[in-house]
Amino acid sequence: MKMLRMLGRGIRDAFKSVFRNFSLSLASISCITITLIIVAISIILSYNVTNFTKEIEKDLTIVVFVNNKATESDVEHIKEELNKIENIDKKEIKYESKKNVKEAMQKESEIFESVMGEWAEEDNPLKDTFQIKVKEVEKIGKTAKQIERIENVEVVRYGEGMVDKLISAFDTIQKVTYGAVIALILVTIFLIINTIKLTIYSRKREISIMRLVGASNFTIKIPFIIEGMVLGLLGSIIPTLIVIFGYPYLYERLDGYVFTPLINLIKPMPFIYSITTMVIIIGIIVGMIGSSSAVRKYLKV
Repeated sequence: MKMLRMLGRGIRDAFKSVFRNFSLSLASISCITITLIIVAISIILSYNVTNFTKEIEKDLTIVVFVNNKATESDVEHIKEELNKIENIDKKEIKYESKKNVKEAMQKESEIFESVMGEWAEEDNPLKDTFQIKVKEVEKIGKTAKQIERIENVEVVRYGEGMVDKLISAFDTIQKVTYGAVIALILVTIFLIINTIKLTIYSRKREISIMRLVGASNFTIKIPFIIEGMVLGLLGSIIPTLIVIFGYPYLYERLDGYVFTPLINLIKPMPFIYSITTMVIIIGIIVGMIGSSSAVRKYLKV
């Protein structure tokens, strides 16, 4: 019961302090709001880049062209060897004969139909193919080289240079966005610490009196920690509203993609609720850490 009373007084004193030192509180809230807006944008960007990367990874296909001299038993041997390669998704190995390839191409275009219609089966210059998906896209180059060593495999293609560059670019973007989020959180903590220090300095007399009457370190610290939580919560309101209303609006304006339909944005629901929850939690935790650090370092309690 005593702990609950102390906590209740701490909450009451924290709210009083926010309004009593309104100018300092407003400065803290403004700093938290600005940084949390940037944090929210960075998180949204990071999640969308990750989502786009995963979508590309799903669609990445290695195409294996079989030697025209290969027999049916040779094709079966190739399939057995492919199943032995660890990075290949065994469920995503699709074989297509050159006859089926020809028929599919004929259906796509009247020109293909006209030209290929005259080919006899033995004159078909196309090749039997295997279409393969990998488990780890980062190892796609190594996997392609393993496939090339299989007997009767003539050519292996997966969009070599472009794929490697895309993977590298997305990896860099992800690291930059993660770094930006961490840096902004640290900046927010620094701003709160310094703002709370000013608040504590303006209440030195009050704190001295609390110590003289025998108040414990916990009793002195708890209002400031709760005050930091309140500042963090208030500072997260505007970023939360921007995410809730801004992201769906942007999604609709861009028709759900950026530049090209290949780069799809994450659908707003329930994505925005996950982001707003993260923003609020970050605001509260950062406020607590900032206040706790300021009290510990400044008061030496």
